[in-house]
Amino acid sequence: MPNFAANLSMMFNEVDFIDRFRIASESGFNAVEYLFPYDYPKEQLVNLLGENNLVQVLHNLPAGDWNAGERGIACHPDRVNEFQESVGLAAEYASALNCPQVNCLAGIKPESLLDQEAQDTLVANLRYAAPIFEEAGVKLIVESINTLDIPGFFLNRTDQASSLIREVASDNLYLQHDIYHMQIMEGDLARTIEANIDLISHMQLADNPGRHEPGTGEINYKYLFEFIDALGYEGWIGCEYVPAGTTVAGLDWIASYLN
Repeated sequence: MPNFAANLSMMFNEVDFIDRFRIASESGFNAVEYLFPYDYPKEQLVNLLGENNLVQVLHNLPAGDWNAGERGIACHPDRVNEFQESVGLAAEYASALNCPQVNCLAGIKPESLLDQEAQDTLVANLRYAAPIFEEAGVKLIVESINTLDIPGFFLNRTDQASSLIREVASDNLYLQHDIYHMQIMEGDLARTIEANIDLISHMQLADNPGRHEPGTGEINYKYLFEFIDALGYEGWIGCEYVPAGTTVAGLDWIASYLN
């Protein structure tokens, strides 16, 4: 049976972030993920997880100025020092939170930058980061994101991400497969997941169109969950969706998986 983690950046937005841990637990979740932990002291987050019997399964590396529209800096040649500093911070948080993996957002490629320059920078940054996270006992992962939601994002297809992983050639670099993003960019979800299952360390979901909960769009999630289960996938699937209504009212789709 798939293991689902509540994404606290997108779900339970009816309450403050701190209160989302409690409501996620009360709703039947055993695990959570969210974009960034860095606005909160590590000790506070550790306490929230413990008080609510939750494990944290994912957070992202710092991604630049998120409020200004930045979505990662790993492909930016002029931000290498900033990226390297962020690796240390992310590793500290992941270790404190006992979080098994951290996602690196490649970022939006500046229009003036050649694709090869962006690729070379991303490869070098991942080669720098992977052994640092490995020493901390944390997996480093990368994901592709659709270019409708984030125009210009540098990684936008599964084969591009898997090729990047091969080029970096690290034993500690894996793939995050976001079902929603890849449905938009390429479809053929089942065969793509099967072809890359050995690289996939984490998945995320939302339906399409709308990025709402499963059952609100075109993706046959009942089939896909059974297919993923049959592949022997034992990782987490993060529920990174925007609830169509209130979060709790929209949890019918997952009730049978949480019981």
